Amino acid sequence: MRIKDVVVREILDSRGETTIEVAIADDELRDFYAQIPSGRSRGKHEAAVLPFRDAEAAAARIERAISGRDFESIKDLDRYLIEMDGTPRKERLGGNVMLGVSLAFARALAFERKEELWQVLNREFFGGKADGPFRPLIFSNLINGGRHARNGLPVQEYMVVVRPRGSYVKTVGKLLRFYEILGDALRLKTGEEELPLGDEGGYATAFEDAFEPVQTLEDLITEHSLSEQFSIALDIAADSLYKDGAYDFGGLKLEAGTLRETYDDWFEWAPHLMSIEDPFEEGAGDDFAALRRDLAGVTGEKWVVGDDLTVTNPALIEKYAAAGAVDAVIIKANQAGTLSEACEAMNKASALGLKRIVSHRSGETEDNFLVHLARAGNAEGVKMGAPHESRVGKFNELLRLEGGMV
Repeated sequence: MRIKDVVVREILDSRGETTIEVAIADDELRDFYAQIPSGRSRGKHEAAVLPFRDAEAAAARIERAISGRDFESIKDLDRYLIEMDGTPRKERLGGNVMLGVSLAFARALAFERKEELWQVLNREFFGGKADGPFRPLIFSNLINGGRHARNGLPVQEYMVVVRPRGSYVKTVGKLLRFYEILGDALRLKTGEEELPLGDEGGYATAFEDAFEPVQTLEDLITEHSLSEQFSIALDIAADSLYKDGAYDFGGLKLEAGTLRETYDDWFEWAPHLMSIEDPFEEGAGDDFAALRRDLAGVTGEKWVVGDDLTVTNPALIEKYAAAGAVDAVIIKANQAGTLSEACEAMNKASALGLKRIVSHRSGETEDNFLVHLARAGNAEGVKMGAPHESRVGKFNELLRLEGGMV
């Protein structure tokens, strides 16, 4: 397939901040689009994000280089872009621009082949194997803290993890009802009729300490007899708390060992607590591994999850899997900068026995490609924020693709 034009437009993300939409045109001047999300909390090894004016210039360079060229596959195009950029973090062309071109091209291929986006990705990167229904766990951020809110909580995300039971329509319906129940409980607690919301649609009210939101979720799960279907997950985003060898955790300066003991206590106190993401800063693989050893002695399935630690990078995923640091990894395509690299990271994680959670970003767009990426690789989890406003489209796309129906 030939690409004729490449255009970058400035759009707004779910926070009302600027991000980009990339459009490509084929030989018949049909347009295909990709909207690229943006993260507020970024690992230092993530692909570079270019501001709009630089992104425009990068797109013009790409257009001059690829206009009229015939690319047979997404890998073919991505390989060309990676070589053209020539930097480890895509500083010249920008990971956001490169992913936009990669994703828009994948949509053009899907149109040409009369297939869904996930089918094109599945065939090219995952061997065409899509056996069985698509039934990932849903990680939904219902209480926001850290950089996603202004309530003083050190933990960035307090999530529920929902296991599908019956149809996804019923499963998501239970999640929606739980979101409403939580809102009612917080209104009763605070006396506020209009509860503040964080970047990802979760409630952003004030709490007495960092554990209180966990206890609130724990109590509601028990009270409403949801223990078989609902668990709790945390995203600490600890890199944002780390400075001068210690973590600023709720006003306390904690060294890694003390912080680990805090997490150990939380898992003991909250039986439904299942998963903890980025519990330490992005270079602290030994601390991740130590916590994982601690949790091996706790009843039930417990995951230590890498995000800033592994940044959708196959080499880092392999390094920290070998170190025993993680049970699961977050997959964010814009951390990698191309679809090819994101899919390579998914395959590497799967080969190493790690769970894969395909994730949104705090600054989301209306683009639903993360659901197709998860479906293509049959990911074990999807992370999509609260079922509210800008995130609803992704939940709807998950429902549409349920069980491989297209």
